Formats: sequence, C-alpha cells, structure tokens
Amino acid sequence: MAICLLLMLVLSGCEKPAKKSVAETTVPLETQGTIIALGNSLTAGYGVPEEKVYPALLEKKLRRDGYHYRVINAGISGETSSGTLSRIQWILAQKPDIVILETGANDGLRGISTELIKENISKTIQLLQEKDVEVVLAGMQIVQNLGARYTESFAAIYPAVAKDQKIILIPFFLKGVAGEPDLNQADTIHPTAQGYEIILQTIYPHVLQAIESSRKRSTEK
Repeated sequence: MAICLLLMLVLSGCEKPAKKSVAETTVPLETQGTIIALGNSLTAGYGVPEEKVYPALLEKKLRRDGYHYRVINAGISGETSSGTLSRIQWILAQKPDIVILETGANDGLRGISTELIKENISKTIQLLQEKDVEVVLAGMQIVQNLGARYTESFAAIYPAVAKDQKIILIPFFLKGVAGEPDLNQADTIHPTAQGYEIILQTIYPHVLQAIESSRKRSTEK
C-alpha cells in the first residue's frame, strides 16, 4: 500500500526543464563518454537541488572511481512513454554512449494499455540501439487501484522488454526508497536527497555493466 501511495500521484505535471550535467557547471575534465538519464520527475529530481539528484550524483561517483563520463539529466516531470519516444531524436543528437531509460509510470497511472506502453518503450530502445547506444532500462511498479491483473501486466513490461531487446535491466528503480517516509519528501511521492543516494547505489552496478559493454562494442567496430 505504501508503494501504491508513492506512485499514485508521481510525475503529474510538475514541469521542469532538463538539467545540465555536472560537467557543464564545473571545470571540464577528460570525458570518456556521455550518459543520458532519460525519464520523468524521478529522474528530473523534483523538489531536490540539482546537485543532489541521481544523475549528478552518478557523474560524481563515476569520476571518483576513474570513469570520466558526462551525465546529462534529461528528465521531464509528467512525461509518458509516448512523450519519451517523441523526443528520442533530440536525445540521439546529443550522441550518448549510454542511456538510462526510466519511463512508463505515468502511463500506468492513467490506465493506458500495457501493450502500448511496451510498444513505446521497445521502439525507444530500438531507435537507440540503431545508433549503437547502450541502454539501461529502469524497472518500475505501479499502483494497484486498477486491479491486480493490470498491476501484474504493467510490472511484467520491463523484464519482458529487457529480455527481448537484450539490454541491462534495473529490476526496480525505487528499491529501498518507495514507501519509506524518511526517504521521500512531504508529498510522499518524490525522493529526498537521501533517497537519491540509495537510488544511486541501486543503479550503479548496472551503469558500470553498461560502460563495460559500451567499451567492448567500441573496440569491436
């Protein structure tokens, strides 16, 4: 029930422009590649200072660990999977090596067909893969107010797409954060800065896997 309350109102219109990477606001260092964090308000970081949202934290941690990657926050609050697909050409124009794709929760909250959600996510990934972009898909869960069948069908989208497209899957993006009062803002919807620290730990191994895969792909060309 706590997860249900968390996700019931997520991403519903707190419009916020895509943020710059840490590299764009500090002295540039050697750059080995570009990672784009593509998603909705969970990626955009509604209510949290820019430098404490997961894309900024990710860039800092990567650089500390010797991976000099630029990380661009391309999150837009309220966006659906159709919206993500509609701006994929802009994403590709940034020439990313890796894209972390977090989308679909808004679709689920609106009861949009899970087949359409799956189609949008699959098409987005296909377009990225056509340009040799390594994709990390963030798995999501949805509220149960639309019934158990829909809830289960929605949750099944992400592992199914990851398997079909042969991409890296983060089983649940909000693991350890969803439904935890101390890790979410007063609205019980959006993670706090501390919540984003946990999200970083959840996604980090998958990002490292993507970096190694991307580098291997480059050497094989």
